[in-house]
Amino acid sequence: MPILNVKISGVRSDAVTASVSRMLQDHTQRILRKDPALTAIAIDYIDPRDWIVGGKSLAEQKQSSVYLNIKITDETNTKDEKAAYIRAVFDGFSALLGTLHEESYIHVEDVRAAAYGYGGKTQERRYHEGR
Repeated sequence: MPILNVKISGVRSDAVTASVSRMLQDHTQRILRKDPALTAIAIDYIDPRDWIVGGKSLAEQKQSSVYLNIKITDETNTKDEKAAYIRAVFDGFSALLGTLHEESYIHVEDVRAAAYGYGGKTQERRYHEGR
């Protein structure tokens, strides 16, 4: 049920999109135990000339970067699971993109069950209906 919003520096590529989505789907299922059938991934590409880190564009630095925000229902994962996920995803992006800038961000956002949902139902409602 998570939504993953990804920004990648570089030119849009079907191959990169497919590789990134597979990597994220795998880690999200394996580490965070999220159902792949309910996982959504949206990927945007940003021109490296327009991504500035430390006052210089990534194009100037000859590096790539990513930003990932994943929204999950609060209290469904431990701190250790989230830390393992952040490490695995960073390493995954490094393997896929190479020369990944240290200032690449992965944000696991815990969202209250009463304020988050899909299909017109909150996660809180789904929890109570499943009891």
